[in-house]
Amino acid sequence: MNKVSRLGIFLAIVAAALYAIHSPISKILLDYMPPTLMAGFLYIGAGIGMLGIAIIKKIHKQNRVEMRLTKKEIPYTIAMILLDIAAPIFLLYGLKSTTAANASLLNNFEIVATAIIALVIFKEKISLRLWIGILFITLSCILLSFEDISSLQLSFGSLLILLSCICWGFENNCTKKISSKDPLQIVFLKGIFSGLGSIIIGLCIGERVTVLWSVFAVLGVGFVAYGLSIFFYIYAQRMLGAARTSAYYAIAPFIGTALSLIIFRMLPPYTYFIGLVLMAIGAWLSSKDKPIFKKKKIDQLTNE
Repeated sequence: MNKVSRLGIFLAIVAAALYAIHSPISKILLDYMPPTLMAGFLYIGAGIGMLGIAIIKKIHKQNRVEMRLTKKEIPYTIAMILLDIAAPIFLLYGLKSTTAANASLLNNFEIVATAIIALVIFKEKISLRLWIGILFITLSCILLSFEDISSLQLSFGSLLILLSCICWGFENNCTKKISSKDPLQIVFLKGIFSGLGSIIIGLCIGERVTVLWSVFAVLGVGFVAYGLSIFFYIYAQRMLGAARTSAYYAIAPFIGTALSLIIFRMLPPYTYFIGLVLMAIGAWLSSKDKPIFKKKKIDQLTNE
């Protein structure tokens, strides 16, 4: 494994660790802020945070010049913003009717969605090992999506979370198409426009902020779990490709699950632990997949 691949893996894991706090903390904050407005303020927090980083970089006169977005990337940028409005809304509504631990594990379906979309639409190559990993993750998601296995009753909250993962699967591939551009600019656009879109939708459907401190709490979570996480994720995508970056990002749900079990102190049903084992096997197989790009292409991307 070359130096660039190792750096990409490290950045993907850092991004995953930062995102992991999202499900358990958001589950708590949903008691103080409605879902659509929360989705908006999470992304606004990310956008404000990236603006702050940009100002700090300018003060310290960091001279690395990143390529700016051009007209060619406008369709991918618009799609990225629209998907980033839909995905967190589905996720937060799903969180209201399922446990944070269950939601954290189901987030791994994003790997499946990202990989299949990368293959079918964007023509990325997917190895047999990754396909097997996808199979285990899918089996785990099916198991976790049933509220009552004996009666095969589907959990509505779980289905909403899977829908959010499909949105993020498309979004990951759109972001990959512009990942060679300035990450600060990308995350700022994601944050501000996706955030404003969600807030406008929330206000239109009658949601209101009733607890002022919750706004600042959600902005903080947004900066860490969305802003910094996406910032590092984009750098990882440059080096690893969309499908493989999502595979390493798969550790986020396991961290989130551990935090959820500690915070809420609720023992899940036995099906959860079966799903956990299947998910762990799938994530491990996916993380051992070979790089999407050849070394020459990686060096080209990192030198841009």
